[in-house]
Amino acid sequence: MRWVDRLTDLLDTKFLIPGTNIRFGLDFLLGLIPGFGDAVSLAISGVMIATMARHGVSARLVARMLFNVLLDAVVGTIPLLGNVFDLFFKANTRNLQLMRQYYEKDLHRRSVWPVVFAVILVITFLVFAAFVGMIAFLYWIVTD
Repeated sequence: MRWVDRLTDLLDTKFLIPGTNIRFGLDFLLGLIPGFGDAVSLAISGVMIATMARHGVSARLVARMLFNVLLDAVVGTIPLLGNVFDLFFKANTRNLQLMRQYYEKDLHRRSVWPVVFAVILVITFLVFAAFVGMIAFLYWIVTD
């Protein structure tokens, strides 16, 4: 699970804007690439959620984590506003905090393989939908 911590840092807080306390990571930088960046970020976050689920978090917690990631992905698609949102929302950091709170309460004793499977399906569908949307958008631009 240490890699989840390191990946969360890389995605959300690795870099500092000089002269401020504002931190950002690869999630913000990927968000600057329309469509593709958001899809890659969503896929990475999905893998992290699936890993956390595989290590015993509850279905309810996975749903909360998915909500954070989906909110980040949906708002992230809005030009400029999505990038500003990525600077401050930090879905992966929120999910890591949720996981830590969950383990501190020692609630991780249930099998969650059905939840892991559901997370993988949802994330796969969303990444596929993002790519189809990006291709449709590019086709629309080229044909006009």
